[in-house]
Amino acid sequence: MAKVLVLYYSTYGHIETMAEAIATGARSAGAHVDVKRVAETVPLDIAQKSHFKLDQAAPVATIADLEHYDAIIVGTGTRFGRMSSQMAAFLDQAGGLWARGALNGKIGAAFSSSATQHGGQETTLFSIITNLLHFGMMIVGLPYSFQGQMSMDEIVGGAPYGATTIAGGDGSRKPSAIDLAGAHHQGEQVAKAAIKMFG
Repeated sequence: MAKVLVLYYSTYGHIETMAEAIATGARSAGAHVDVKRVAETVPLDIAQKSHFKLDQAAPVATIADLEHYDAIIVGTGTRFGRMSSQMAAFLDQAGGLWARGALNGKIGAAFSSSATQHGGQETTLFSIITNLLHFGMMIVGLPYSFQGQMSMDEIVGGAPYGATTIAGGDGSRKPSAIDLAGAHHQGEQVAKAAIKMFG
């Protein structure tokens, strides 16, 4: 059975919610799925004062975990149009895996969130995808088979490069039904690709 890792960093819970939707989609396609997060690097007192969501159920991942999966779907919120420092710091530890080619030929995918529609979601996806390509991974996006990303009836996330959501400037907007459906669809697509390649 293909093994999929949903690896995320979430400050306020938006990406955590998207990660669960992606995992559900991947499971629905028949993959074994684990959801893990990267460690928080902000000092605890500052994180508490800033109302970070610190009660996340997913276990903290280690770099050594990565090579044990056939597919890795990476998600993080946008920081000035690129991935968060927490996710970047985690992936920066993967030099040993890169040197051994441990992730060559595996499936990779990205998902993200931002405060506004034009707040850098797509460039954040590309910042993740760039890392995954350097690891030798093959990328699965969010194809237009998910029609929800083209909706004009409401504000929606989603791009051909991956599932996204919009949190609002104050973080009050939660992932919409369309955003979550996009995440589910991407998870399903990644799992189908992994199953075709790895069984």
